[in-house]
Formats: sequence, C-alpha cells, structure tokens
Amino acid sequence: MTETSGEIRWPLLAAPEKGISERLTVDEMLEKHCGEFGRWQLKHFVVTSLAWALEAFHTMVMIFADREPEWVCVGSGSGCGEGKVGICGIEPGSWRWSGGAGISTVSEWGLICGDKYKVGLVQALFFGGCMIGAGVFGHLSDSKLGRKGSLTVVCILNAIFGIATAFSPNYYIYTLLRFLTGFSTGGVGLCAFVLATEPIGPTKRGIAGMSTFYFFSSGIAALSAIAYFFKSWRHLYIASSLPSFFFILLVLPFLSESPRWFLVRGRVTEATSLMAAIAKANGNHLPDGVFLALDEDTKRDEIQQSTQSGSLLDVMRSPITRIRLILAVAINFMCAVVYYGLSLNVVNLDTNIYMNVAVNAVAEMPAFLITAVLLDVCGRKPLAIGTLWFSGVFCLAGSSMKGVGIWKVIRMGCGVLGIFGMAGTYNLLYIYTAELFPTVVRNAALGSATQASQMGAILAPFVVVMGGGLPFAVFAGCGIVGGALAFYLPETLNKPLYDTMGGMEDGERVCNLNCNA
Repeated sequence: MTETSGEIRWPLLAAPEKGISERLTVDEMLEKHCGEFGRWQLKHFVVTSLAWALEAFHTMVMIFADREPEWVCVGSGSGCGEGKVGICGIEPGSWRWSGGAGISTVSEWGLICGDKYKVGLVQALFFGGCMIGAGVFGHLSDSKLGRKGSLTVVCILNAIFGIATAFSPNYYIYTLLRFLTGFSTGGVGLCAFVLATEPIGPTKRGIAGMSTFYFFSSGIAALSAIAYFFKSWRHLYIASSLPSFFFILLVLPFLSESPRWFLVRGRVTEATSLMAAIAKANGNHLPDGVFLALDEDTKRDEIQQSTQSGSLLDVMRSPITRIRLILAVAINFMCAVVYYGLSLNVVNLDTNIYMNVAVNAVAEMPAFLITAVLLDVCGRKPLAIGTLWFSGVFCLAGSSMKGVGIWKVIRMGCGVLGIFGMAGTYNLLYIYTAELFPTVVRNAALGSATQASQMGAILAPFVVVMGGGLPFAVFAGCGIVGGALAFYLPETLNKPLYDTMGGMEDGERVCNLNCNA
C-alpha cells in the first residue's frame, strides 16, 4: 500500500490486455452508453426529490403552529370591542381565543405581548439547527454514510423529533425539539439534491436540478391543505411528520446509492454494476470493454483503485475551490436574507392564512420554470447575476416609495417581483454550487452554502422589524452585491462534473490553456 498526496491508494494494477479497452468517467459513461436522463434517472429523480416536500413540511409548519389566532370579546372589559386597541391593551378575562387555547403554541402558552419574542426565538433556533445539521450531514454524506445513508438518517430523525414535538409539555421542551428538528432538516435537501442529480448526465443535470424546488413549493401548498384539516398545532405536527415515516418505509429501501460516491470510495465494482443497471433500464447496453474510473485516473496508463474522501480543509487548501467556496457562501447568505425577508415583508392577500401560504407557494413556480428554461441557454453565471440584480433593482425601487395610497400598492408589486427574481436565484444556486466542486467535497461545500443560507434566514426577521423602507433597502443591497460577487464565479455550463480535487485542477488547467491559446 502506498501513500500519494495524503491519500491512501492500493498498489497499482496493470490493465489486463483483454476486457478493458476504455476507461471512462461517470459523465462519459452516461453520455456514451447509459443515457443521460432515461427511465431509470427519471424514476430515481422523482422519488428521491419527494424528500424536498418533507423538508417543506418540517420547516413551514411553524407558520401555522406558531401563529397568533383570532380572538373575540366575551365581556365588557376595558377597550374590548372598540376595534382600536390590540390584545395587549385589553383587560385579561374580557376576551378569549376564538378557536380555543390549543389551536397554536401562542394561544396555549400565552406567547403574546411581552412574551411575543419567544415565537421569533423558536424560529431562529430552528434555522440555527438547520445551519449545524447542514454542515454535519454534508460531511457525513461525502464520507462514511454516503448520500443514501445520510438521507435515511435525517429522515428518521425528522420523523422522531416531529412526532415528539406534538407532545411538548411546555415552551422550553418545544423549543429544544424544534432545534433538533432543524438539525435533521438541514441535511434533507442537500442530501436529496445530490443523490437525485449525480446519476444524471451533464447536459440534462441543470434543468433536472432546477426542478427539485417544485417539490419544495408543492410541499408548502400541500401543508396548507393538511393544516386546514388539522387545526390543533399538536395534531398538525403529527400529521406533518407521518409522511417522513412513509418515505422511510416505502421509498428509501428502493433508492440506489450514487455511483459517484461508490467510485470515490474505491467501490468500483458496485459503481460499475449500478451503471450497467442504469444502461439496461434505459434500453441501452454497457459494453464489456468499458471500465469506470475517476476523472484523474482516466489520464494514467495504469488503473488505480482509490478510496478518496475530502473535507472543507481540502476545499480551503486549493486556491480554485477556496475562492469558489467563499463566493458561494456570501451569495447564498445574501440570497436567503432577501428571499426569507421578502416572504415575511410582503403585504398580505387579505384572505385566510391557508390560502395565503398556498398562493405564495404557487407564485414561486413561474420563476422556477423560467430559470429552468433559460439555464442551458444563458448559462449559470449570467442567469445568477441577472436574477440577483432583477430582485435588487425592484427592492431598491420599493425602498424609495412611501407606504401610503397608490404607492403602497406599487411597493407591494416591487416586493412580489423581488421575491419572484430571488426564488429563481435560490433555485439556480443549488445546481450552480454543486457543479463548482468535485464529488469528494461536493456535499461538504453544499453544506457550507446551506449553512450560510440558514444564517441569512435567521437574520431576515430582524431586518423586517426595522419597518418602513429600510428592509427594502437592505434587500436591494444584498441582491445587487450578490450579483456583483457572482461575476467572479466560473461558468459551469456543459463542463464535466469532476470526481476528485486533482481531476478538477487538471481540467481547469487545460481549460485555461485552451482559453489563452
């Protein structure tokens, strides 16, 4: 056994004279023999992406569970019935919750007036848990657990913590369980995204990756229907957590691990067998003389069976990936501030809460469609810059308008267009960030970007409470600066999805030589 560049490698194996005539990367094998997006990839993509709906359930359930319900007067207490004072200005005992005390956490534990901050604290801690979980499970999915193993763990934890939340005896236990739910939820989206898109060919991967957010928005819309029938917050947590159990029992056992993860972990036989199964399911055939290899090994005369793994330290050591990670983290952070901030800051549609949430979820879908259509036409980089600046410009316009008369309506329109543009950016960033890093560190890098997003989500409510035109000004600054930073990212359209750090560095070096020639 030898050691090369800090990586453990098994002794070199001379290629046999017969049986192996061509060594291909995963992308090359998909393009030449398996099919880039056939029946196998379509089924795998759809069932894996269902996990995004589960993430929507566990994240957005707070909208209904932690809401302040309507209240009615029950006596002639001071100020009750005048319609000019809030609930905090009315004598206790002169009003009651119209749906009963158990309809939400606010009504059950009296999280109003001086204790209203506790609702925001729960939300912040949930996203804080997401931030930690994204980093932890991003690393685990790149190393020992793998993509499927990590997705299985987070779904099990989500189901357990979600059900347990319904039986919280007090606010403090409820806060703890929401933090733990956030910890597991932080790994759902990134693990599902990578597992769903890695077996897809390079020319089809972009539009497929962009489609994952339809599942998230559909999950939000479905949650609105679930919440409509389960009015009690305790019943709602049970109803929104049960789908995780069904996913674990009915979906996960039939999912395949990523062939790329098999390959970088040195399990070449399993990777090759899976690629053969993909080819067969797509009506193709994998020739006997084709051998699957890492991108950097396809350039060598000898075949090496390698077990490779990476971490954020490896990302930071490389000048190429270091600057990419810094830019991706900054852009994801700013995008989250704008996206979640505008979601909280938008003017209500003057309908019930169930309709509001469903309409907001559906309103984001056109942005997903437009960015998916333009993704392979304009490229990742121009589209990222354009959507960020589109949102920033309309937020800037909204910051200069007063919230009175017709200007109030125009400002609302600016907010809707702002979130429309940022929803497209949010969708794009997942596929763009995934393509910026090789397989050995992809989930670790995505985890860091997701952590940055969660930090932005934590900050967004504090920006909103500033009121007036200041939130729009902050959102405008984030959008415009984020677009400027995207100028320094490389274009990844139709470029290979590298497996190793060395393979990526070699590929970028060749690309730079060709560009300078």
